[in-house]
Amino acid sequence: MLFRRRARMLRWLVCGRLGPVWMWKALLLFVAIAFAGQLLGVIFNKSSVQPAARSIFSSPDAQGPSLGSCQPHSHIMFLKTHKTASSTVLNMLYRFGEERDLRFALPLGYQLGYPLPFNAHRVKGYRGPRAMEFHIMGNHMRFNKPEVEKVMPADTFYFSIIRDPVSLAESSFAYYKEVAPAFRKAKSLGDFADDPKKYYDPRLRNNHYARNLLWFDFGMDHNANYSLALAQHGEALIRRTFKLILLSEHFDQSMILLRHALCWPLDAVVSFSLNARQQKPSGLGGMSGSWVGKAAAAAGVSVRGGHSQAKTPPNLSLTGEQREKLRQWNALDWHLYKAFNQTFWEEIHRFGLAEMQQEVALLRTRRDDLARVCLRDGGKPVEAYRIRDKNIRPFQSGLVKILGYELQPGLDNTTRTACLRMIRPEIQYKDVLDVKQFPRDPSVQAQQGQQSKGRVVAAGGSFLRQDSSRTGERLVGGETGGRTVEEGARDWDGSHLTRTNQTLTRGQEKGRLR
Repeated sequence: MLFRRRARMLRWLVCGRLGPVWMWKALLLFVAIAFAGQLLGVIFNKSSVQPAARSIFSSPDAQGPSLGSCQPHSHIMFLKTHKTASSTVLNMLYRFGEERDLRFALPLGYQLGYPLPFNAHRVKGYRGPRAMEFHIMGNHMRFNKPEVEKVMPADTFYFSIIRDPVSLAESSFAYYKEVAPAFRKAKSLGDFADDPKKYYDPRLRNNHYARNLLWFDFGMDHNANYSLALAQHGEALIRRTFKLILLSEHFDQSMILLRHALCWPLDAVVSFSLNARQQKPSGLGGMSGSWVGKAAAAAGVSVRGGHSQAKTPPNLSLTGEQREKLRQWNALDWHLYKAFNQTFWEEIHRFGLAEMQQEVALLRTRRDDLARVCLRDGGKPVEAYRIRDKNIRPFQSGLVKILGYELQPGLDNTTRTACLRMIRPEIQYKDVLDVKQFPRDPSVQAQQGQQSKGRVVAAGGSFLRQDSSRTGERLVGGETGGRTVEEGARDWDGSHLTRTNQTLTRGQEKGRLR
């Protein structure tokens, strides 16, 4: 009796509360069929599963033609001359070093003491010869070989880049018109070329931009009277130290020679032109953001409501006679250019004209491919204020616009990182590397950020005003992009900096920082 009662109760629970038995059987059958279908689908479709898309930077094309069994150079000194496409070259060095965690000989500010002759103590973190291994040095300096050799290893590869002095003068006049007194006084570049001595005073600061700028950057007396013997002596000094001198007019061929000299992959020397000026001037348009605001101050531009009004762009037109006069005025630079132009083409002939043409074609194809992937609008440079990301807006200085790039939206992380490195402007890139090499406590960084408000930092040779209302400050370095230091301030590692007769002393270690 008890058994029959429990059986009825069980049937009532199953059929009434949980549904009829046939429903459960149907449900189990459906689950079995679905599982079998999924299993069969995995088996039969396994071969059609597509792998995740690889970044263009990991493709075989990134390596380029084989370089044999050579080993890549990692100790490199690049003399960054002015207005020679040197910012583009420096970007390559920054990228190569950052990707391989190499150590840079970075400046305390943004240049290595320029325009003063280089001193080893201008390098951030320098503690004496061979105390620390530095791999790459490339920021602006006035070359001083004995001091450079204190920082860089004995097997360092030295190279630089030069440009036709007339083209260099055009760019310098546009960029340094408000900086060099000789240029500032002249109505136009042609006016200056007709009678340089009328405007040029060798005693005035920053006039080195107006005469034999290459000779000056290589560390020699740019005001010396020209003689063939002097010019040949300077040329010989350069040849003894620098293994390769590139030409900005033949930039792609230069990159192929550099690639083989350094044993680097092709992508290491593929670049987008950086720090290039706009050839056809127009209104500055809307300007905002930290870097562009500093740019406006540098160029003497008034910024109001996010818009600015620029001064009249410089007149750079030249007659054939004026171009020849500029070559005579820059006779020492003209000698260097002719001599190393000849050497450059001798190198190309030794390399092989056909081989050079093939590799240049590969480089240009690769650049086009990367531009399509990385850059908006097919890689066309744009004005700074049009760049949405303020962190990659190029610094503005002088009376011309410096153009930059915008990244293509929707890039995967790997590709975006590599693309960003290729277009990151020099000043911002130096800051990124500085933070990596010299990490600081976040609270200290925030405090220093507050203290630095109102100051203007410079690059590329422009000297900017400081708006700090505090007293006891001075510009350190006599250099563009110098830093401000107060009595009792601390260096990057916490060491006290004290001033004694125009000299800043770092702890017990003296280094004339001026």
